Amino acid sequence: MSILGNEVRRVEDPRMLTDGGTYVADIPLEGAAHVVFVRSPVAHARLLSVETGEAQTMPGVVDVVTGDDLELAAQPPMMGDAAMSRTLLATGKVRFVGEPIAAVVAETVAQATDAAEAVWADYDPLPAVVDAESAADAPKLFDDAESNVAIALPPTAELDFGECEVVITHRIVNSKIYASPIEGRVAAAAWGDDGRLTCWSSTQGSHTAQGGIAGALGLEPSQVRVIIPDVGGGFGTKASPGPEECLLGWLARRVGRPVRWSETRTESLQSLGHSRAQFQTVTLGGTADGRLTHYRLDMLADAGAYPGVGALLPTFTGLMAPGNYDIENVGWSATAVVTNTAPVQAFRGAGRPEATAAIERAVDIFAAEIGMDPAEVRRRNYLAPDAFPLTTPTGAAYDSGDYRASLEAALEAADYQGLRADQAARREQGDLRLLGIGLSTYVEVTSPMGPVCTETGSLELRPDGTVLARTGATPFGQGHVTTLAMVVADTLGIDMDRIEIIHGDTDEIPSSDITGGSRTAQIAGSALFDASEKLIEVARPLAAELLEAAAADVVLDSETGQFHVIGTPARSANWADVAAAATERLFVENDFEQHGPTFPFGTHVAVVEVDTGTGEVRLERLVAVDDAGNLLNPLLAHGQIHGGLAAGAAQALIEEVRYDPDGNLLTSNFADYPVITTTELPSFEVHESVTPTPLNPLGAKGIGESGTVGSTPAVQNAVVDALSHLGIRHLDMPASPEKVWSAIASSLS
Repeated sequence: MSILGNEVRRVEDPRMLTDGGTYVADIPLEGAAHVVFVRSPVAHARLLSVETGEAQTMPGVVDVVTGDDLELAAQPPMMGDAAMSRTLLATGKVRFVGEPIAAVVAETVAQATDAAEAVWADYDPLPAVVDAESAADAPKLFDDAESNVAIALPPTAELDFGECEVVITHRIVNSKIYASPIEGRVAAAAWGDDGRLTCWSSTQGSHTAQGGIAGALGLEPSQVRVIIPDVGGGFGTKASPGPEECLLGWLARRVGRPVRWSETRTESLQSLGHSRAQFQTVTLGGTADGRLTHYRLDMLADAGAYPGVGALLPTFTGLMAPGNYDIENVGWSATAVVTNTAPVQAFRGAGRPEATAAIERAVDIFAAEIGMDPAEVRRRNYLAPDAFPLTTPTGAAYDSGDYRASLEAALEAADYQGLRADQAARREQGDLRLLGIGLSTYVEVTSPMGPVCTETGSLELRPDGTVLARTGATPFGQGHVTTLAMVVADTLGIDMDRIEIIHGDTDEIPSSDITGGSRTAQIAGSALFDASEKLIEVARPLAAELLEAAAADVVLDSETGQFHVIGTPARSANWADVAAAATERLFVENDFEQHGPTFPFGTHVAVVEVDTGTGEVRLERLVAVDDAGNLLNPLLAHGQIHGGLAAGAAQALIEEVRYDPDGNLLTSNFADYPVITTTELPSFEVHESVTPTPLNPLGAKGIGESGTVGSTPAVQNAVVDALSHLGIRHLDMPASPEKVWSAIASSLS
């Protein structure tokens, strides 16, 4: 019986719950010194000098370096003006609070911390640019750049909204948030006798880290080995190495010994990078009977102090702008600006949640304008199931979907009509606790957005009949070892405990992409599925010799893991028999190519109660119907959905990164940045539908980000819906008690 599609508990958990994980900080490095970075306390200033003399003489200090000591090239921006490059340690200017200006190397963390406090700098303060909406016309952060605009992408289409009977326009803020990984950035570096650099990193992709570190240090990738042990979370913000991680190899060579570094939580909040941070203007037009015909999304993205991924993310948003809807005329534009805030990074969804938030708010505002139930507007505008595959007006090649089916399933599961009746009754009775029902139908794009998505996978049959599998995927809490072992076990017909998965080591894995974009099950899983098929073919001649038959007559029973002659299963040979008969290594390698990304979809229904006296919002229910194609392990898929729902609800309700006008971070610890907990969340009601993708042999799409993509606008829509009878059409995230109470008070004044 196939194990794929069954709920299999994580094989990783016994180790985690007994011996515990092995993280970068746990790696023993004899003679390692500790690095602490000195960070700028001001958001924008000319850096006149950095004085290290006192720190150099303090107990345990091995070295103190500044940007002027480095002979390394600056890191160019991912997109935009090359003048916006970043040095590993600030020189000339500092551009955000928390930017590293010096590195202290000492025998202990305590000694390095003490010495870091003795380093002082002479700053010539400059006006801070914190507001992205005024950044384009503000004083330049980079003297050699033309302006603070990193990218400016003109409208992709000119739309004539004069053709529409109804047009709504609204400004929407997709608030800035922090990923809150349990483990912050941690890294270590050591040079070997062979002249190669070994780096241990808490990151999402070994070869991406290898390329980033080698590039920063002027090395060839082959000169750098990256090892990734257990990782305590990331979801985008650890996709590539930061300046601190890149600098460790240089420091290790300079001091002639290994070095290690772990960021504190405040450092993480200051400099790991924030996410989302889009200012959107939505314009949606259509007919009075609810048909949507024109949609335009104009985006202003805050890229933070250096335009890395933050300048790229709006292109993902633009790609997914029309969402699930059959809107004939769609266009988008995007501008990304630099500000004196932490650089913006990807986080769980990376541009796609922003697209869904925009279109789903626009549909609700349009529904309110024409006086139609928001569920009915959605019904009238979905892409038809028989239209797939199709290419949207923004160029997204949707593979498969049945959007109305997910809506109807979610409405039925939530008892939508009963909720509307309850809402009406409360309003009629003057209940002080208002009920809000929010809908969000989403479609998102998974795996890298290019035309071909690739990943490597290899299998080796050991002499004892066990299998060693190597994968380019890097797990950081998702249960990938279990999922990938299930694929191999199911195909080869062997027990999962006879499969070992190796990942996260550039010396063991020839190539890899980052674990991101919900790509692992579909891309890495398919790579190992194909490798398993290849291993069967390699083993077939050996099994045939054991069975004294022609190879063409021998088949593998994947239920039992036994090779036998067609029609005579009584005589067989298992994998251990084949391994014992082999005279050379049985090894296969596979580079899987998926031609195009997949597009999971679903519908979320959120139910909130709003206390009109205090403005407090309580999330009472969150019903999710998600479709990620074939689910390889529903238990793990549901875990990913639960985590995504929590992350999405958090942005809608409580989480927000805030700066003061001078660029000081006001949310610099978990007392000020309120990470959501179980006390703010209900028990999620999770359902699924299955629409397989034709793009890979497993029929699997991605699931790691879907919960976040759909839940945020569902919760936001629910809050606005609770207040809609008061004439309130929109409320930006997060729905804090103060914001909600003020909106209610204004509506009644």
